[in-house]
Amino acid sequence: MYDYDLLVVGSANADLVIGVERRPGAGETVLGSDLVTHPGGKGANQAVAAARLGARTALLARVGDDAHGRLLLDSQRAAGVDTVGVLVGGAPTGVALITVDPSGDNSIVVSPGANGRLTPEDVAAAGSLFHASRVVSAQLEIPLETVEEVVRSLAPDSRFVLNPSPPRRLPAEVLAACDPLIVNEHEAKVILGEGAAGVSDEPADWARLLLAKGPRSVVITLGAEGSLVASGEGVTRIAAVAVDAVDTTGAGDAFTAALAWRLGAGASLEEAAAYASRVGAAAVTRRGAQDSFPTAEEVGAL
Repeated sequence: MYDYDLLVVGSANADLVIGVERRPGAGETVLGSDLVTHPGGKGANQAVAAARLGARTALLARVGDDAHGRLLLDSQRAAGVDTVGVLVGGAPTGVALITVDPSGDNSIVVSPGANGRLTPEDVAAAGSLFHASRVVSAQLEIPLETVEEVVRSLAPDSRFVLNPSPPRRLPAEVLAACDPLIVNEHEAKVILGEGAAGVSDEPADWARLLLAKGPRSVVITLGAEGSLVASGEGVTRIAAVAVDAVDTTGAGDAFTAALAWRLGAGASLEEAAAYASRVGAAAVTRRGAQDSFPTAEEVGAL
């Protein structure tokens, strides 16, 4: 019996958000809205999103011993996330500087801070969390060597989900553990590297090339066009849910968390991706990252 439906290993940031009419060009200054601070970071976002949906969730992360760190811990606990794995100290809490334009699109710059101090040794010391978790999810806002240790720490029958954001080339050991690897178009092309040259604009082709690199399954998110799932059984397109987007910040994290949780509950990859699309759609109708994540009841009413 698992204690947790999902263990998220990843980043925890304070999101400093400014609304702008348009993003500045090189050397240009634009005026924006008042600064708003939200709890964020891909790891912390995924943990809150899953817990809001009803998943028994734990977070393994590192924050600073500062006001931003306390904000993040309070947010996790309020959502029902078990923070026993959240380490405190070593560096200031990570910060993301985010601009959001009127269409809801965002640009983000991240200062990793304490996230960069989440080490392989921290992961190894948390072995009991891994053995208590049905599914483990990670991202790349923490050191790659830490993600490699996550793969080595997985329980024999647990499932590993990776969203390689920000994207970089991945070692074979990590790719082979992914079930699924979740990427958008940009992330897919970075991971494919030279293999992306000359490939068509058809996402199904990217998915097949990514599968050839070793993941057990692949999900490609396509924004307003939905998503695509691929495994040894074939490639399937998942329809999008049409909504009026207000802010896309955190939508990908909500999608990943929902998909990971549903897979652990026994859903097929196609079923989990369809549910995750509804969760992501609900998230973009509200401002902020964690503040926008829906409950299971809200998803059901969408």
